[in-house]
Amino acid sequence: MIHVAEDAAEWYKKELNLHEGQSVRFFARYSAGGHIHPGFSLGIDTEEPKKPGLSTTVGGIRFYMEEQDLWYLDGYDLKVSYDGETDDIIYEYVQ
Repeated sequence: MIHVAEDAAEWYKKELNLHEGQSVRFFARYSAGGHIHPGFSLGIDTEEPKKPGLSTTVGGIRFYMEEQDLWYLDGYDLKVSYDGETDDIIYEYVQ
């Protein structure tokens, strides 16, 4: 599952200049770091879904992950929250 806090959704709207009805895609990307899969991390994009495997709508924004990227969360839920002190997003992987 994907859980996005209301204040996190508002942050995405502001930072990515999103309007109600638009989408944020989470996807696995090659990276030097990575929390749950070495060599991969979570990427984001503002594109419309083609074959969404997971999806939630918060604050009028659809947050989703395509079927092809579901392996990244296998056994985990993605929790997206907002940190007001740093004005940034926190990604947590919850088993």
